[in-house]
Amino acid sequence: MKKITAFIGSAHKKNTHEAVLQFINNLQALGDVEYEIVTLSNYNLRPCRGCRLCFEKGEEFCPLKDDRDVLLEKIDASDGVIFASPNYSWQMSGIMKTFLDRLGFICHRPRYFGKAFTGIVTQGFSGGDKIVDYFDFLANFLGFNTVKGVSVTALDPRTEKDQRKIDRALERLSRRFYARLVKPAYPVPSLFMLMGFRMGRATIKEKLDDSSQDYRYYADKGWFESDYYYSTDLGPLKKVAGKLFEKIAPAIREMIA
Repeated sequence: MKKITAFIGSAHKKNTHEAVLQFINNLQALGDVEYEIVTLSNYNLRPCRGCRLCFEKGEEFCPLKDDRDVLLEKIDASDGVIFASPNYSWQMSGIMKTFLDRLGFICHRPRYFGKAFTGIVTQGFSGGDKIVDYFDFLANFLGFNTVKGVSVTALDPRTEKDQRKIDRALERLSRRFYARLVKPAYPVPSLFMLMGFRMGRATIKEKLDDSSQDYRYYADKGWFESDYYYSTDLGPLKKVAGKLFEKIAPAIREMIA
């Protein structure tokens, strides 16, 4: 049995909820899947203040006492996660962005290794692909095994042609997501993910010390000595690439500063 949790950034139980339900029904036709749909607007979730306490001291020092940890517990209990949002003004909904902002400390201290992820965006016109790309990019840095999401487009009322396009897109996504869900949980990382780990580690080593929660987290996990976040066989090419990424990290930081 696999547990899937969908976090939806829409209070209206229409297009986005319907797309997520259709996706989950497709998954259940492929295998033994249970699910929970989390409508973010039903939870007390306050905007990040940018105080950086979660970065510097730890997430438990966040001054916002709301439902953030309730939502994080739902991710912890899941084998697969979906972020779904309507396209509002060519961007995700405000409540979805608030939720993702509150995950910022996990980008510094990733933890969702072994969990599958995908994103679903619904829209009437255009721009949703950029939101999907952002979901995918963020999920990688949270530690998920990311399956590229989809943006589905239709005006109300939907035409039969639009519905067929949505059906095909969600069916393809469900097959790809289910395949990732049942594969080994800890794949060999891509060069991009390896680069993120090695360059991030180099920055923490250079810029921080054990007064920082980020530094302590890496030390506690043994990441200052490891090839990657988890045990994996990189192979000779990626071993060399990993050393190179770490060596050039200072120069890259200077270029993008």
